[in-house]
Amino acid sequence: MYLEKLNPQQRMAVEHGTLTDGSHIAGPLLVIAGAGSGKTNTLAHRVAHLIVKGADPRRILLMTFSRRAAAEMMRRVERICRDVLGSNAGVMADALSWSGTFHGIGARLLRDYAQQIGLDADFTIHDREDSADLMNLIRHDLGFSKTESRFPTKGTCLAIYSRAVNSETALDEVLRDAFPWCAAWEKQLRELFACYVEAKQSQNVLDYDDLLLYWAQMVGESVIAEDIGSRFDHVLVDEYQDTNRLQASILLALKPGGQGLTVVGDDAQSIYSFRAATVRNILDFPAAFSPAANIVTLDRNYRSTQPILAAANAVIDLASERFTKNLWTERQSSERPRLVSVRDEADQARYVADMVLDNREEGLTLKQQAVLFRASHHSGPLEVELTRRNIPFVKFGGLKFLDSAHVKDMLAALRFAQNPRDRVAGFRLMQILPGVGPSTAQKALDLMAEDASPISALAAMPAPPRSGEDWTSFVSTLQELKSGKAGWPAEIGLARQWYAPHLERLHEDAATRQADLLQLEQIAGGYASRERFLTELTLDPPDATSDQAGVPLLDEDYLILSTIHSAKGQEWTKVFMLNVVDGCIPSDLAVGATAEIEEERRLLYVAMTRARDGLDLVVPQRFFTYGQNAQGDRHVYASRSRFIPVTLLQFFEACSWPQVKSETAAQAHVRQMRIDVGARMRGMWR
Repeated sequence: MYLEKLNPQQRMAVEHGTLTDGSHIAGPLLVIAGAGSGKTNTLAHRVAHLIVKGADPRRILLMTFSRRAAAEMMRRVERICRDVLGSNAGVMADALSWSGTFHGIGARLLRDYAQQIGLDADFTIHDREDSADLMNLIRHDLGFSKTESRFPTKGTCLAIYSRAVNSETALDEVLRDAFPWCAAWEKQLRELFACYVEAKQSQNVLDYDDLLLYWAQMVGESVIAEDIGSRFDHVLVDEYQDTNRLQASILLALKPGGQGLTVVGDDAQSIYSFRAATVRNILDFPAAFSPAANIVTLDRNYRSTQPILAAANAVIDLASERFTKNLWTERQSSERPRLVSVRDEADQARYVADMVLDNREEGLTLKQQAVLFRASHHSGPLEVELTRRNIPFVKFGGLKFLDSAHVKDMLAALRFAQNPRDRVAGFRLMQILPGVGPSTAQKALDLMAEDASPISALAAMPAPPRSGEDWTSFVSTLQELKSGKAGWPAEIGLARQWYAPHLERLHEDAATRQADLLQLEQIAGGYASRERFLTELTLDPPDATSDQAGVPLLDEDYLILSTIHSAKGQEWTKVFMLNVVDGCIPSDLAVGATAEIEEERRLLYVAMTRARDGLDLVVPQRFFTYGQNAQGDRHVYASRSRFIPVTLLQFFEACSWPQVKSETAAQAHVRQMRIDVGARMRGMWR
């Protein structure tokens, strides 16, 4: 029986709403899933259980934090269904087609309802960098790049706009609370954002935030909301603590009574407020669907030992507001988490390197160990020490695949063919060509914008004087891509052939970059169409590129270095946490409001609950600060994080490193020596 391996709380969540005849009338369900409590397994079992009991998989909407998480969920669902449905399991799992991220599902629905909401279904989607570039073009056109006093940069402008949209908060409040140094520019920012929205609409592009904003506006119309909601009998949402107010309002519009709605998450792991996520969504869920809401708490942990959980529970128990749960496990141990005091960051690096190597000698591979930190730069001294001692490592939280120039060039070609009114894509493409500068590209795009058939207008233009055959090749490639005659995914091969000579001309390491483009072509084969490929790749890109990820890692084993944010959802046998001091955790940039401090507390909790068997929290006693005063470098003393007050020390084994060794006779003799060096110095001149 596929439910037999579940514990009672997991089974309660899986079977919620099941009637004796096997049918489902499920009211709103909130599953509070503690760290390591089998959340993914429980959600996969619930989806599979719905299908086994007769639910139509085509009428199940499953939204996860990433597309990879959705794919993993599908694999688990099929595996569970196979126990009951046998050979039919694959067919049923494949029919579960409405699974993905909020943004990915939003993009699909916007194309489905494009006509009703005044959108062209061929819209393209800008990633963050493209959005910032468009914001910058408008910023420049409005004259804000030449103001006497410093106007916010394009990235800051986009961040302000994104925060206001996703948190559904007025601009003046966003500026006051999150960007106080920009408050004087409120009037100009309002004008900039209005022009930014108009530019996107005229170019038929949506940015990342629009996918939620348009969706929320669309379901603001009760007729459309009811129509979309009626397409799905069951709506399941993973990582609900990481949703923002827009996403919560979308769910409320789709399922106003909560019928068929299941959300899973952990308020204690809500750590993405910088993306406008709010812990209030999960905390307020019972009230939003009162009195129908059901709450199931998963508090049995399958990952960590009991002493690690006791310490983590004690840390989060001091939170000002939370769902009460104390994680427990059957995994007993006599080893408490260690609170290790070291002299400074250099000793911290040496301590971690020593312990990592000692663990390795005892049979623990490097990959089974991880070093976590609040901010990426915290690992700097450790990286130097690891390199010096030839300990291989991989650091998570770096550049993404789509951040590289050559991949962005290729995607711009496909996007411009998909939507010739996308000025950012066109502007980028045209300037790849020899002899085509910003002013020439601007004129060409202006002419295209005025024509009902932009590609035809481009073809009718005379080639710029110094562009020669490159312009002709560019136009003919666009025409062929736009026609769709080559079919997908052959179109990406066509674009790559056009781009090949420019790649050779623009980049010395063209061969390495060419490998990325071949990889991109392979990835494209997994998508049904160009539109689907561009949408999914923009919303959920692969990780690192070969040309920007550094020297290839040839070691079969390596240590994991990661920010806490990047470590969420991961686990290791042994975890080291760096800089567990005030100013680092909590960050000195996040000690203004109570909500910020509480999120920092949750960050420490997330870090602690990544460990299975061993956890070391390292506390440097002092830090060197460089060039911050007229006297040059200096050091400051640090205090242990406020999240581990004296009352919690009982949950830790406190120790110092390095341990003081007994003094040798020679050392004692040196210590007792007295030499009058001053007399010797005076004697040099007499």
